[in-house]
Amino acid sequence: MAKAKQNTASLVRGLITDTVEGLGYELWDVEYVKDGAFWYLRITIDSEKGIDIDDCERVHRAIDPIIDEADPIEDQYYLEVSSPGIERELRTTEHLKRYIGSKVCVKLFTALDGQKQFVGELLSCDDGSITVENGGEKKIERKAVSRITLYYDYDNEPDGEIDTEGER
Repeated sequence: MAKAKQNTASLVRGLITDTVEGLGYELWDVEYVKDGAFWYLRITIDSEKGIDIDDCERVHRAIDPIIDEADPIEDQYYLEVSSPGIERELRTTEHLKRYIGSKVCVKLFTALDGQKQFVGELLSCDDGSITVENGGEKKIERKAVSRITLYYDYDNEPDGEIDTEGER
């Protein structure tokens, strides 16, 4: 069943990529997931200037009729459009390569060196593994990783202000 839902996300990605990019946004991610009793089609967009609610609404209005017309989803679902956020999940090799040199939080399915979570600088990545500097270089197989996100140190933000522009 998970494979079918992954295929749904890939199909929707193919349907909407040109439209999203035509509006001046990057299609960061597409997920089709069950959360509680409901199904959600989650579209995540990004841009150099950042994303606000008006951007999300603009993309939602543009892609909703495309998805309705193609009708690729049998289940009832909610369509959500959002930004990847400051602690964005890095799911693809392309995401990871973009943030080499950045601080990341890596969560593992099982402990490595007694830890299930590492925070450190992302040094390298490929389709099979990542390398993180965390008191020494740690090479981690991608199949051992449950989640990788950018790490943001809220305690070191000057005057409690969060930089929503992010670094690229």
